[in-house]
Amino acid sequence: MIDVTIPFAVVAGLVSFLSPCVLPIIPGFLAYLSGSSLEDSGKNRMKIFLNSIFFVLGFSIVFAALGVLLNTVLEAVAYDVQIWLARLGGALIILFGLYLTGLLKLTFLEREYKVTIKRKFGSRYLTSFLFGSAFAAGWTPCVGAVLGGILGLAASKPGFALVLLFSYAVGLGIPFLIVGLFTSQASLVIARFVGALKWVNVVFGVLLIAIGILAFTQNLGLVANLGFINGLLLK
Repeated sequence: MIDVTIPFAVVAGLVSFLSPCVLPIIPGFLAYLSGSSLEDSGKNRMKIFLNSIFFVLGFSIVFAALGVLLNTVLEAVAYDVQIWLARLGGALIILFGLYLTGLLKLTFLEREYKVTIKRKFGSRYLTSFLFGSAFAAGWTPCVGAVLGGILGLAASKPGFALVLLFSYAVGLGIPFLIVGLFTSQASLVIARFVGALKWVNVVFGVLLIAIGILAFTQNLGLVANLGFINGLLLK
């Protein structure tokens, strides 16, 4: 049976992609990385798509490495410490959930902490890869709260840290690849629905609060059991 936190991490990646201050700039950004423009994206579709792949690989490797580090460090601590880590992780998840719903203001999330690549390299694929790595290292108001929630969840479940962060990367990466393949069409769709994106954060914030409460009380297993019971009932 799949642990419920794994699909949750995938959804978290998708929510990060749909952030109001990230999504609208993605088509133009991917075109820029490939040396194209939005107007020429139809003719350079494969070039943009290949650069999107390297961009996604960049942040996926960073998230995977972070997951390995968390898994190694947190699983080495004593069981009693892991219990307190679970409570701390749950509290952080609730905190970030309250921020996403707009019920709490966290000034440190209003700033941008990011690594920038100041020059392009001979290979556009290498440039895209490094931009992807910098994107993962960046702590922006849009992505920070959701990623922070996943890190809190990883702290509460050390054994799943690598899987959770990889799942987050999958949820974030697949939409990037889709936009990279259909850049001009995606920009039109994004322009139409960009006004409704703020509600995505609110809904996910409520989910984060619920998951945070379960993590803090060490009752995440109840959700898994509920899914198992529902599966039996459907049979």
